[in-house]
Amino acid sequence: MLFRFAPSILAATAFAFEPTTAFAMSSPATTQASFLSTIPEGPPDAILGIAEAFKSCSDENKVNVCVGAYRDSTGKPWILPSVRKAEERLVSDTSANKEYAPIAGDSKYVELALKFAYGSDADLSNVAGVQSLSGTGACRIGGHFFAKFAPKPQGMESVPIYIPNPTWGNHVNIFQECGMDVRRYRYYDSKTNGLDYDGLLADLKEAPNGSVILLHACAHNPTGCDPTMDQWKNISNLIKEKSHHVFFDSAYQGFASGDAEADAAALRFFVNEGHNVVLAQSFAKNFGLYGERTGTLSVICNTPEEKSAVMSQLKLIIRPMYSSPPIHGSSIVKTVLTDEELTKEYYENCKEMADRIKSMRTRLVEVLKEVGSTHDWSHVTSQIGMFAFTGMSSDMVDQLTSKYSIFLTRDGRISLAGLNDGNIEYVAKAIHDVTDGKSITS
Repeated sequence: MLFRFAPSILAATAFAFEPTTAFAMSSPATTQASFLSTIPEGPPDAILGIAEAFKSCSDENKVNVCVGAYRDSTGKPWILPSVRKAEERLVSDTSANKEYAPIAGDSKYVELALKFAYGSDADLSNVAGVQSLSGTGACRIGGHFFAKFAPKPQGMESVPIYIPNPTWGNHVNIFQECGMDVRRYRYYDSKTNGLDYDGLLADLKEAPNGSVILLHACAHNPTGCDPTMDQWKNISNLIKEKSHHVFFDSAYQGFASGDAEADAAALRFFVNEGHNVVLAQSFAKNFGLYGERTGTLSVICNTPEEKSAVMSQLKLIIRPMYSSPPIHGSSIVKTVLTDEELTKEYYENCKEMADRIKSMRTRLVEVLKEVGSTHDWSHVTSQIGMFAFTGMSSDMVDQLTSKYSIFLTRDGRISLAGLNDGNIEYVAKAIHDVTDGKSITS
């Protein structure tokens, strides 16, 4: 059946939909006050904000030694060849799909990741492990778990977590958002530009029994100062005496020294000593999977029953948080660690990154001396990992940025990955200029 409309109706319809200024899009007028108008501007992230400032800087000599991401000798991001090959295999696999991962993630990836951390011969039968959104997500899950289940020390309203002073800046925000009572323990002595070992022990001893103690597994960020194995043993003994809970953050295994086994020594020692370790593990730095958000959170339990209960609660934390993890980065790690040739190549790639960082660390101190600096920079060469904690003050850092367009965090931390043969002399001369005649210890 055909419907016919009278000409008058058609004309009215055409008129009704004819564009006029009355129908032009404009900002909605509101007469009612909105809560949005009361929201204050938030401060920029201390590190990512500096990266944005670097991008907007027009100085052709500008140098970014702020963000903790690896750069090759030409200053470019580097995809590990082993990672590239694994990715090519994944793309060519016609059986692969994009289905949701389980809440706890890819179980085979988690198993391989935990073997990487705890050792190839580690017994995982009592280890509860879940895939996480890199190390940040692992810390958030772990913090939520502790806040919910760890016993509160007598007289305290929330579970205390002691983090090193200084530490990665995001630790504070993460654990505060989890509802934990964030406290500090001494870690770095600015008078010696080294580990404040006595202060560390004193503060852990003073902490209420049953506190959570956050430890960097290797390549402490930002200082690059790690305890010796003898010092780790004493720290372990004190934590046992105080019934503290151990929370390791491992972001640089393999990247620190070039030897993933050596970098896991402290973690594995604590496990062998019987601690119910909680581990936040990231593959951002050591696999170069920064944007893939690939990590794990694991808990050393005592029995299969404990493991089952802990796994159930970790899933309940994850489900309303992000439901399930992304699969691409974990598939890359799984592909590398299940193939003997790719695994071998990966360890070579990781060592190549670590060796370049070591060479820049040594070279920076050498060039500082060559340009006339009389300071003792030996603390820089004794540190380990991606960063050099220079001892420069915030005023010195501000001068480096305003006068030389060298961008770094205001605590004097330099990302050695940002240095190369093309800019290291420029950076060294600038550091010499702002530190000459001034103290780099306090």
